[in-house]
Amino acid sequence: MAWLTRYGFNKLSGRDGFIVVYPDAIGEKWDQENIDDVGFISALIDHLVKKLNIDERRVYVTGMSNGAFMTNLLACELSGKIAAIAPVSGTMAKEFVPYCSPSRPISVLIIHGDKDKIVPWKGGELPVIRLKILSVEETVDHWVTHNNCSSSSIITWEPDRYPQDGTRVRREVYGQGNEGTEVILYAIEGGGHTWPGGHQLLPILAFGRVCKDINACEVIWEFFKGRSIK
Repeated sequence: MAWLTRYGFNKLSGRDGFIVVYPDAIGEKWDQENIDDVGFISALIDHLVKKLNIDERRVYVTGMSNGAFMTNLLACELSGKIAAIAPVSGTMAKEFVPYCSPSRPISVLIIHGDKDKIVPWKGGELPVIRLKILSVEETVDHWVTHNNCSSSSIITWEPDRYPQDGTRVRREVYGQGNEGTEVILYAIEGGGHTWPGGHQLLPILAFGRVCKDINACEVIWEFFKGRSIK
């Protein structure tokens, strides 16, 4: 998750007065066999709550790709400590879904490109590690069902501020969940395995297009800051 320092959370934290933390996974990969990453994050939250006197009802998690899979996992296992999550370009492993039993409703913001070649929109098997994953729509349905949100969404389109980026952003809001929770999907039509509002650091042919119509950091923080554990 540490590479997120490039994309603007530091600037937002300075502006709005929140604490941002970038934990590193061992070998830059979360949820490896025989490594208790969930325990590590749980202990880190406890440490920060005590050391920095933060509001323990307002702890949030985001991450991209492997970090997004970890973000969903943390919502499943640490919902008592996490108020909301925002996975970007990552869904959930199918084998883990039956064991995902959060102790409370949790608001979820999902950002995913429909032309993502690394974590395909339609799910299936990841090309490299042979892991079977949920589709984006199945991931949305999972959290909508858990939160008891409305099964129908309110759909709007973000302004096409940068037509030259080859993307459009469709926003789907599933509201009226338990304890005021929502599940929101930002579907990046034409978007790849990239961070919206970031830089095109990797080849389009391999990783797809970067959406410039929204800034993911700003969208995520706007979503987070109104959420707290009841």
